[in-house]
Amino acid sequence: MINHPINRQLLSEVEAIARAAGAAIMDIYSRPIAVTEKADQSPLTQADHAAHHLIEQQLSRLSPLLPVLSEEDTAAFSGADAQSRYWLIDPLDGTKEFIKRNGEFTVNIALIEHGKSVLGVVYAPALEVCYRAAINLGAEKIDAQGQVTQLHVATHHPGSPWRLVGSRSHGGDAMPALLAQLGEHELVPMGSSLKLCLVAEGSADVYPRLGPTSLWDTAAAQCVVEQAGGSVVQLNGDTLSYASTEQLLNPYFLVLGDNQQDWPSLFRAS
Repeated sequence: MINHPINRQLLSEVEAIARAAGAAIMDIYSRPIAVTEKADQSPLTQADHAAHHLIEQQLSRLSPLLPVLSEEDTAAFSGADAQSRYWLIDPLDGTKEFIKRNGEFTVNIALIEHGKSVLGVVYAPALEVCYRAAINLGAEKIDAQGQVTQLHVATHHPGSPWRLVGSRSHGGDAMPALLAQLGEHELVPMGSSLKLCLVAEGSADVYPRLGPTSLWDTAAAQCVVEQAGGSVVQLNGDTLSYASTEQLLNPYFLVLGDNQQDWPSLFRAS
């Protein structure tokens, strides 16, 4: 159980865990990468395992009684605690990008309370960039030089091209139809949860996700987006939630800055 409130000390401790996991990943990144397949045919590497074990051990020291749901050991998760809290982690988000060695992979650690991501750290070890946020504390980006920047989503101005970010490895069959409706736009491909973070920092207006993702892919970055003034909503307009872990897959969703458009209606009309 966490014995202190959600504050900058806790955020810094979780960031340190993410950075330690990132160091373990980069140690393996520097060597030949052995790849196996999970039951769903998604790739798995030694780095996934190493980061998982490190994060799990360090979170257990930080909060011994708080359950952990990790992509790499879903069977060990018995549910949220009596206060509806749990850690939700993706030890290596963007394994395909890791294998491609393009740097677009992250460590994701989120704290969930009553279905909401109330603290999130997204660390991209190859880029040495960290995004962090917590409820009532705002969202920040820490670059490779240690410079800290407060994050705010961008406002899209009518008549200017929409700046969209999309998955580098999972485009989705519905994207071409959406793009055709938008007219003039810019589409930036990106891997892992960095897509959400680009919206949070104002580098993109919207990230439509029309393909499969899991709870651990989005939770940490969703906190960053929301604390930067944006939103992550399902196509019906409801906020993406982590209250139920019986279904590990997310519905399709939209990551929105201050876009002045009813994007869910656009999808329902398509």
